[in-house]
Amino acid sequence: MIQKFGMMTRFATLLAVLFVAFSCSKKLNPLPSSLFTASPSPLELVGTKVPVTVNGKFPEKWFHKNAIVNITPILKYAGGEAVGTTYTFQGEKVSGNNVVIPNSGGGVFVVKSTFDYVPAMNKSELYLRIEASIKGKKMVMPDVKVADGVNATVALATATASTPATAPDQFQRVVKEKYDANIKFLIQQAELRKSELTSTNLAAWKSLVESAVRDSKKDVNVEISAYASPDGGYELNEKLAGKREQNTKAHLSKDFAKRNIAPNIVANYTAQDWEGFQELVKASNIQDKDLILRVLSMYPDAETREREIKNISVVFKELAETILPQLRRSRLTAYVDVIGKTDEEMATLWASNKNELGLEELLYFATLPNANEQAIYAFAAEKYPNDARAWNNLANTYFRKGDVAKATQYYNKAAGLNGNDASVNANLGLLALNEGNLDKAQQYLGKAAGASTVNEALGLLYLQQGKYAKAVEAFGNAKTNNAAVANLLVKNYDKAQSILDAVPNKDANTAYIAAVVAARANNLAGVTKNLKEAVRLDAKMADRAKVDLEFAKILAGAGVIPSGK
Repeated sequence: MIQKFGMMTRFATLLAVLFVAFSCSKKLNPLPSSLFTASPSPLELVGTKVPVTVNGKFPEKWFHKNAIVNITPILKYAGGEAVGTTYTFQGEKVSGNNVVIPNSGGGVFVVKSTFDYVPAMNKSELYLRIEASIKGKKMVMPDVKVADGVNATVALATATASTPATAPDQFQRVVKEKYDANIKFLIQQAELRKSELTSTNLAAWKSLVESAVRDSKKDVNVEISAYASPDGGYELNEKLAGKREQNTKAHLSKDFAKRNIAPNIVANYTAQDWEGFQELVKASNIQDKDLILRVLSMYPDAETREREIKNISVVFKELAETILPQLRRSRLTAYVDVIGKTDEEMATLWASNKNELGLEELLYFATLPNANEQAIYAFAAEKYPNDARAWNNLANTYFRKGDVAKATQYYNKAAGLNGNDASVNANLGLLALNEGNLDKAQQYLGKAAGASTVNEALGLLYLQQGKYAKAVEAFGNAKTNNAAVANLLVKNYDKAQSILDAVPNKDANTAYIAAVVAARANNLAGVTKNLKEAVRLDAKMADRAKVDLEFAKILAGAGVIPSGK
């Protein structure tokens, strides 16, 4: 009996050992998706990244005391998957530095990941990949789905939809030129001396005036400004300056009449040329010139000024010899307006003799409505190969047509000629944004201040950085698709729609963004109308619309997404 009892005891002990052994080798059961929530859900593209936070729970008695569990978010899409950050958890009997999950009470956890966006993610699913091992024995568990797709509305804003910066021309319809000559007088005299009237300087000035008057592309006005030096009494100087003006005007009128020209002449005089005196003193090396200038600033009265300056006897003699004689003069000024070619004249020359057009004229002519800007910029770049602006603007024509490779070639050519050009740097920034290189784009745009469309490029940079409010501010009043996307993302739907209405050259993307705005407003008719227009302009838009989560609710079961076929 005792022997039988002993056998039974040993058998019970063996069963207990086997039970313990079986329990220790027990596999972990798959976790249901109900234990996990993703935020945001669906996922959302922010800038160029897709961030996600998953909150989860290990149920009570699930986590084996000797288990190690790795959890990795996986974003699956057609043709691939993106692997997120792995988080490791361990049971109570595992030695390590990972988060410990008790077997008795279970535990909650948070895992975060950020995926680099690719367009295929628009139709995707977020899973958790759970890999576990107990005492080194690995076990395979099925991936657990926790969220659907990626809302990628910000990707509707693109570099190729931005307006590249045009390097400005310096063309002026009227170029103002000014030419001066002087007739000098002896002290207290107003007579014109032969030596002055036959000077080379005056002869050249008169010939220039005559040539300008005879040129149909120039308008000429002549001004005579007669002066007396500040020394001497005011009354004497006023009569002297007035007489110098009369004599000078009479001489010019007679000379112009002999040349058979009659430019408009305006004459005036200044009794005491203190302004000219001050300018000459400032430019001189006269001893104590600072003291003289101080006297001029301290005493506005002419007589007091003259007296105080004469009291500086050391320098007055030098003033009388070097400064004052230069002020006894009539200054002759020819104001010449050079009238440039009209738009019609440029068009005629472009068709008949384009080599007659200069660089600034070509750069200007290319900006006119209906101009063949690509041909004009190409000719300008060929004729003036060292001008960065021609290459930059030629690159713009290719960029706007979607030929980024050709545009890049010419932008790099322009940068090689002038790496500091603001327009070139703005456009290199756009190329960097098109490549998704935000750091490089920021460097270029930092050197693009003053470029015509730099704010558009900055707005796109902020969008790709996820700084939507700053993007709206940068775009300002721009009427572009990208500006509309920025306002859409900050939920300013009315402003987004008003921008879309004002876009000058509407395309498929314009209509598609309008459909998103309508979807946000739960406007089914607006969604339908704008999607049909988008697909009419670009059939590929149908494929995007079918997987776009912006339309998931409003179009569910409505059957209104048009076919791209």
